[in-house]
Amino acid sequence: MKDNILNINLETETAPHVIEERGKDWISYGTENWNNLYPQFLIDLYYNSSTQAAIINATAEMIAAENLVIEDEEDRNIDARVKLSHFMDRANSKESLHEVIKKIAFDFKLQGAFALNIVWSKDRTQIAEIYHIPVEKIRAEKPNKMGRVEAFYVSSDWRNTRINKPYRVPAFNTNDRTSANQILYSGLYSPNMNVYHTPDYVAANNWALVDQKVAEYHLANISNGFAGSYFISFANGIPTAEERYQIEQSLADKFTGEKAAGRFVLTFSDDRTRTPEIVPISMSDADKQYLALQELLVQNILTGHRVTSPMLMGIKNETGLGSNVDELNAAANFYLNTVVKPYQDHIVKELRKIFKVNNMDMPVNFVQLKPITVQFTSEDLKGVMTQDEIRDELGLEPLDLEIREDFAKVGSMVTDGKDGKIDLPLYETKEEAEAEAERIGCKGSHIHTMDGKEYYMPCENHDQIKQINAQCNCKLSSETELTELSKFIKEFGEDIPEDWELVDEEVVDGEHQDFNYETELNKAVNEKYDFAVSTGTARPNARSEQDGLNRSGNDFYKVRYVYTKDNFLSQEGETRDFCRQMMSANKIYRKEDILQMTDRKVNPGWGPRGADTYSIWLWKGGGNCHHFWLRRIYKTSLRGAKSKINDNQIISYTKALSEGFTAERNDALVARPPKRMINQGFLEPR
Repeated sequence: MKDNILNINLETETAPHVIEERGKDWISYGTENWNNLYPQFLIDLYYNSSTQAAIINATAEMIAAENLVIEDEEDRNIDARVKLSHFMDRANSKESLHEVIKKIAFDFKLQGAFALNIVWSKDRTQIAEIYHIPVEKIRAEKPNKMGRVEAFYVSSDWRNTRINKPYRVPAFNTNDRTSANQILYSGLYSPNMNVYHTPDYVAANNWALVDQKVAEYHLANISNGFAGSYFISFANGIPTAEERYQIEQSLADKFTGEKAAGRFVLTFSDDRTRTPEIVPISMSDADKQYLALQELLVQNILTGHRVTSPMLMGIKNETGLGSNVDELNAAANFYLNTVVKPYQDHIVKELRKIFKVNNMDMPVNFVQLKPITVQFTSEDLKGVMTQDEIRDELGLEPLDLEIREDFAKVGSMVTDGKDGKIDLPLYETKEEAEAEAERIGCKGSHIHTMDGKEYYMPCENHDQIKQINAQCNCKLSSETELTELSKFIKEFGEDIPEDWELVDEEVVDGEHQDFNYETELNKAVNEKYDFAVSTGTARPNARSEQDGLNRSGNDFYKVRYVYTKDNFLSQEGETRDFCRQMMSANKIYRKEDILQMTDRKVNPGWGPRGADTYSIWLWKGGGNCHHFWLRRIYKTSLRGAKSKINDNQIISYTKALSEGFTAERNDALVARPPKRMINQGFLEPR
């Protein structure tokens, strides 16, 4: 009698197969048991191997890092910087660039590759948006005669291409922009792979599969309640083959479930005097064998991913964090430099292809997440650091919040008070606002929402603020503060001249505060010039000390500066009284007058650590301010006079002198709103 024996074997073929199939325009990418579904096979392993999932999750977070930032703070290409900053804020209609990077970082580690949907502008001159495309959704078109993949096919589910018919999308190509959408597919080098990229841990997939099968075994044992293997003997005769098959299936359905745990051996006998006998097949030291297998597979999976310390991936080992710190630090540095950084560098390289198209190619870098490693043990740190200092090192908030004196407030809002308006600060935390409330004589705080974010103002409501102001003018800002700023605007602010021609307008870039721009500008016209001497008196339309008039009667130039807003940062109105007044005045200013503001209390409380005076030339309205100085060059001519030199030539020459001037490092800050500076213009990270 011939029995049909059904075997369930562990899958051993995990290496990908790349096949060009006749009748298909794409190249199949799969395994022996996962036809054209290799990316889905990797996803399946990720979901079913806890060790594999932990490593991939942790590594993807390291690759994405905390953020992507513009690296060179001294770069003078302000237009490129502004464009890139805007693109980093909105890579598409829904996501920032870093949100997109988080997705491609995950695919990069899991799949060994990532894909982006490149959306061109209508005129095809710029890349308007980029979107993440899951790698499992795409397959490469068969290469052309030169071996180049010219397009990719996209399907929502490659398991059923009849229902989910693949559609063709051209590959990213800056020389051929006929299609509105293109796909950028990229990854690190994979041996014996021409069109696809495999993950770096591919050699560990067999062990991840073992991890999956062991988990399924234990789950089946628990679910079935029929642990171990058994002999089941029927001694009441030998049924027919069909009857035996039905008995076997009934027992299998009842006692085993979907997986192979609880497997049994079924026999029949023609001795009708005996009843069925169930005999367990015991396995000696089964618990020890599975424990050893678990340790072995975890170690091999870690090895395949090049992880030298499981603690980095959130996998506990016997050494612990405090007892083997040196080893953990070494492991973190090794993994970040040899595994994570190559991924990051490759992402940056591909992104800069996009930046170059949009004329915003600037050096960028990842701000790496701090690994939870320390140079000393926790006991060592407790002896020399406070609890809050240790928490800060770990990236945690302090337990006891104190009022920060250095740029603590994040904005201000005006409310009605005695004899006019009251300008009160806004804080990010409730504790800060309540502390300010106690200082001025009220209690509590209340919430104001700006730009979709909640901020806290001192006092429980505005009635308390009005009452305090009525009782004591000394505690609340503002009559003297506003008067000082208003006085400055009245004294030194000039109306925009109607009888002068605006010949150039540009962001103040690289101009040192001691550089006489107008002097050099008029020198370029004629070496013979007179200076209009300033009397130091308040004359709104006084000529700048830099203004020059040449004796030969050529054109006369003057340079003024206007306080303006970076609209790429926000379209909202001004919330800070200083910025609001400067913008509403619509005046232009001489450079020497702006420099005078350093010693005047035009924006008190926004200097370093709450100082009342600071450089308005460099720091504008203070931390988180969205404004900057815009330089305007005006020209007028004597009757019948004509410039000997083209205006553009003169201005370009002067600009070159400005940028070549020996300047302090912070000169680049003049052209930059505090919002775009390090720490958003504050002394310390917020």
